[in-house]
Amino acid sequence: MIRRAASIVSRLPGFFRHVQSVRNQRDALPRMLTYTVTFRCNARCIMCDSWKMSGEGDLTLEEIRRIVPQLPKMDAVRVTGGEPFVRTDLPEIVALVQQHIQPLWMHITTNGFLTDRIVSFCNERDKSIPLQLLISLDGVGEKHNKIRGSTLAWSSATKTLKELVPRSKELHLDLAVNQTIVDAEGVEHYKLLRDELDKLGVRHQAVMAYESSATYNLEREIDLSPKQVGKFLTFGDFRREDLERLFELMQGDISRLSWHARRAKQYYLDGIRNRLLSENATPNPPCVALQSHLRIFPNGDVPTCQFNSQTIGNLRSQTFDEVWTSQRATTQRDWVRKCVGCWAECEILPSAIYSMDLLRKSAVKRT
Repeated sequence: MIRRAASIVSRLPGFFRHVQSVRNQRDALPRMLTYTVTFRCNARCIMCDSWKMSGEGDLTLEEIRRIVPQLPKMDAVRVTGGEPFVRTDLPEIVALVQQHIQPLWMHITTNGFLTDRIVSFCNERDKSIPLQLLISLDGVGEKHNKIRGSTLAWSSATKTLKELVPRSKELHLDLAVNQTIVDAEGVEHYKLLRDELDKLGVRHQAVMAYESSATYNLEREIDLSPKQVGKFLTFGDFRREDLERLFELMQGDISRLSWHARRAKQYYLDGIRNRLLSENATPNPPCVALQSHLRIFPNGDVPTCQFNSQTIGNLRSQTFDEVWTSQRATTQRDWVRKCVGCWAECEILPSAIYSMDLLRKSAVKRT
């Protein structure tokens, strides 16, 4: 614990220098990585096209061994898919990331289907770096099965939870469930799912499914970003009373979270509630895509962001420095600065942190 605290403190000067560089619109090395290790998936989710994509062309482990040492040290690394655990070499990939990037936190998002593989990974990984494991559950029982396109989705994911919960402290594991709200019925299942997870002692959080994503789209090199400030198009249809009920439940549950999770979820909730109920586009932090936040696709492409899959280069054929300092990178950073802003949690939280808007909004609420 003391060593970890010292590591965090030692990075603070670099963090503040980075924030100043971003504010002054100077190019900076990334501080957070989202690595989509594969688009392959063993689910068939109704709100995602990832499982329809070909898994051909994913970086091999040997290629990853060459690429990862080129990347700078970062504060956090998020590994996702598709379903990341369909890669049998995921333990080796994570080990390379931890060795060379030395993040303060690792994060993996999974559907939880591959229980034995997930539990084995948690047992055998280097536990010196804490891992947040976020398991997707979008409703209870058949509701979740229907959304995920598998009759085994609920039983598999809950089995994974039950095996990991009793050992989470031993495994240095922050275990949580993420519910994607895809339709009005999902609002009713929010409370049902929370009650089920309370029995297990597992933290529950939720996000709204957005209409479309450039990342999880069969078409490549496209811009699906919002064109109007504060615009958020939901995947499903909701009545105003559905949304008011959901946000009331989410607000009531935020107080149950740890202080850092509470701040992040309150920030997300404020933004989505404002956009869907009052056409209020706040908060709306300056985006840090291609500055603080680096994304890598399975084939080594470096895209702009969640809603713009136009790439600035490819790490299979170019070095990281060549990609990050390219003219294409400069062009896309200019695009990012002009973007009106989205409200995908995986984009806005890095932006809130590295623009320090998260701290400013928290200070406002305290006063």
